[in-house]
Amino acid sequence: MLVDVLVARQAILDRRLRVHGYELAFRVDSERAAEGCALTPWANGAEVTPDAFARDVADLCSQTNAFVRFDRSMLLGQWYKRLSPRAIVIEVPASVSLDREALAMCQMAFEQGYRIALDDYVGSPDPESLFAIANLIKVRAPDTRRSAQSELIQSCHARGLKVLATNVDDTAKFEWARSMGYDYFQGGFLVHPNELHGRQIETMKANYLRLLEETQRPSLDFGRLQMLICEDLALVYKLTRYASSALFSRRSPIRSVQQALVTLGEQNVRRWAALVLFTSIAADKPGELITCSLVRGRFCETLSKTVRPQIQHQAFLTGLFSLLDALVDRPMKVILRELDLVSPITSALLNTAPEHDMLAGVYRLACHYERAEWQGVDRLLERFRIAPTLARWAYGEALKWSHQVVTGIRRERA
Repeated sequence: MLVDVLVARQAILDRRLRVHGYELAFRVDSERAAEGCALTPWANGAEVTPDAFARDVADLCSQTNAFVRFDRSMLLGQWYKRLSPRAIVIEVPASVSLDREALAMCQMAFEQGYRIALDDYVGSPDPESLFAIANLIKVRAPDTRRSAQSELIQSCHARGLKVLATNVDDTAKFEWARSMGYDYFQGGFLVHPNELHGRQIETMKANYLRLLEETQRPSLDFGRLQMLICEDLALVYKLTRYASSALFSRRSPIRSVQQALVTLGEQNVRRWAALVLFTSIAADKPGELITCSLVRGRFCETLSKTVRPQIQHQAFLTGLFSLLDALVDRPMKVILRELDLVSPITSALLNTAPEHDMLAGVYRLACHYERAEWQGVDRLLERFRIAPTLARWAYGEALKWSHQVVTGIRRERA
């Protein structure tokens, strides 16, 4: 019997904090978990056409590099041929037994232009034959002796290989790994604040804060909103651009604030107001941090529609502002006092909500999913009676939506 396939993505960043690719993290079934093998959407007899799988990877990775862990059977089955060499990086973990047959298949893939990443091979008894077919070496930086890391980085660079530091969980580890000469970085460091560079949210435009406060009311007063927006030409511009964007299918241009508000409707106006403040806060932050916040917001919003539709906007705000501490580089508790968000959102973000609070539960589900913590995901899906297929669809839809929003932000700043 097949389990429902869930998949998340985890960013791999370069030295300038730009996205180099995403590692796809699949839920592992009980039989193969002991082998450290990934359950993939085209494994275990699932009939997936190459075109369908290519679309799936493109949706998850936004046309950047997809890092996928391969086990021995996947290598021997040449499943990598379902994708272009430009789309995929074949990860070969140390747990995979690379006998002569599997090694020959890696060699064939390498010669066909596919990129090979060796994962956790530091200290391997026979690294020379492996490194000859690799493009990139992954190293668990915190768990490896620093002297060994220095020697490995120098050796890899002399061979023309790139080196990726994994388990980089805070800013200090990232700065150290970058100083050592690592090329790429993976871990939770991006979502942790650097309080040496903290900023006051109060310095943001007061109108943005007033707009957020106004749109948290149970019922929106479009007349009050129109007056508030018209006081700031920048808000007028942002509203009309948003209402005219590719997120909404409009054939005629938006000509007034009133028309834009009516066109968007209450739920989209609430979402736009939150995005206005969010983008002003995140203006100088790495793109992946912005994307992650947007994905969390949309994912929480979509999930909440299933369990309790009346909290969907609060769910969106909770996910969207969940990385404010990293965006502003100050403690979350201090930031929330300045934003004046409603108490359920504050409680969810500070982890002080009651155990069975619905909003906090949806937020925890989104965080578990993002980190591929599948036991936590399964527990909360069962609690909320959400089908795994719906959760995966909601995650994919959140990725697409966030990509559209980020594209719009870039155009606006251009």
